[in-house]
Amino acid sequence: MKIIACNSNRPLAEGIAQHLKTSLAEAVIRRFADNEIFVEILETVRGEDMFVVQSTSKPVNDHLMELLITIDALKRGSARRITACLPYFGYARQDRKSGPRTPISAKLVADILTTAGADRVLTLDLHAGQIQGFFNIPVDNLFAAPLFQKDIHDHLPPEKLLVVSPDVGGVVRARALAKRIPCSLAVIDKRREKPGVSEVMNVIGEVRDHHCLITDDIVDSAGTLCNAAEALMESGAASVRAYVTHGVFSPPALERLEKSALKEVVVTDSILATDEVKKCKKIRQIPLAPLFAEAIDRISDEQSVSILFE
Repeated sequence: MKIIACNSNRPLAEGIAQHLKTSLAEAVIRRFADNEIFVEILETVRGEDMFVVQSTSKPVNDHLMELLITIDALKRGSARRITACLPYFGYARQDRKSGPRTPISAKLVADILTTAGADRVLTLDLHAGQIQGFFNIPVDNLFAAPLFQKDIHDHLPPEKLLVVSPDVGGVVRARALAKRIPCSLAVIDKRREKPGVSEVMNVIGEVRDHHCLITDDIVDSAGTLCNAAEALMESGAASVRAYVTHGVFSPPALERLEKSALKEVVVTDSILATDEVKKCKKIRQIPLAPLFAEAIDRISDEQSVSILFE
């Protein structure tokens, strides 16, 4: 078993390798003058069980092409099996037709990964669970909830906790976290007028004097999070924090978070933090390396991965 890192999140790949007490496979990923991507594996991979770590985060298309070309290089190097490890699966929000003559890009990316030569996919908190059905190869979709559960128990008092879903679509994810803690559940009823803009309409559930924990899979421009936090505070919440798996943080997310009622936003390191994100005092990252290292070890040894969900 060997692990190879592309360029999107090398620190995470190095952390995974460290937990597995191995080193990253040597490879060169560079660009020609016209920005074409070139990949060269500098050690033999014939007959090896290969794991390619690459989040398809910003710049999404560049990182996706790096992953595809690396998979092709491994396939042509006679790797026995290639697992695409995508801590963050870009294009996952385009999982259905949102209107006439619009694409289902998540399905397209799934097809491209398979055609490139991936034999299986390992990812984390897909935007929609049914995206697993877009693939004709095995998919292991890990969950951040066990990591969030431990962090909540380590940093917050157990009394008066309340998990909040920022929209109706996230109720299943929020209920799973609330069951783990355990605590009650509330839901934000919102109406989205257009992409990237949300309007909070109503808070469903009793939040007064509770320490609210908003949970979601992606924080992008942070409009939804900030509006939800404001609505919860207006409803009498004692405090509001957010536990989100993937921190995209597109502008003006950081400015919104600094001015918001949120005390803290906890995200995983599925996406490499920029210098601006690191400077934001309200953002804290928790490492994914132990979780992915355990999953990779189990996949390589043909053991059950579902035990990691418990």
